[in-house]
Amino acid sequence: MHYTMRHPALTLSLIGTLSLLVGCDALGVETATQIAAKKEAEARAIGSACRHAVRSIEDCFNSNPRAGKAAVFAGWREMDEYMRENAIMGMPGNPGSSDGTASTAEPGPDNRPAEGRPGPRSS
Repeated sequence: MHYTMRHPALTLSLIGTLSLLVGCDALGVETATQIAAKKEAEARAIGSACRHAVRSIEDCFNSNPRAGKAAVFAGWREMDEYMRENAIMGMPGNPGSSDGTASTAEPGPDNRPAEGRPGPRSS
């Protein structure tokens, strides 16, 4: 008892530090578990999107090398089951694009639309 009475400033600073550390979650600091869960959810979403876009799982893996393959496959498989159960047809991307992204032609600097695209409507 005598020890804690001699160092009240140390005791108070330790209590203050602990209360700040407990509040880290409220400050938006992510833990390793939260980061891993977020990465897995993103990889599952990538797999689901690949399946909905009628892309093979191998193409999905190659297009997203940083995503975890197990989670990508799980998302792809879940979407496949869901689409089969509900008779949903896939939405294929641009056939000329190997990575599933469609190229968009923007109007040029003279504000004319790119070839093959309708121009803006005037009111």
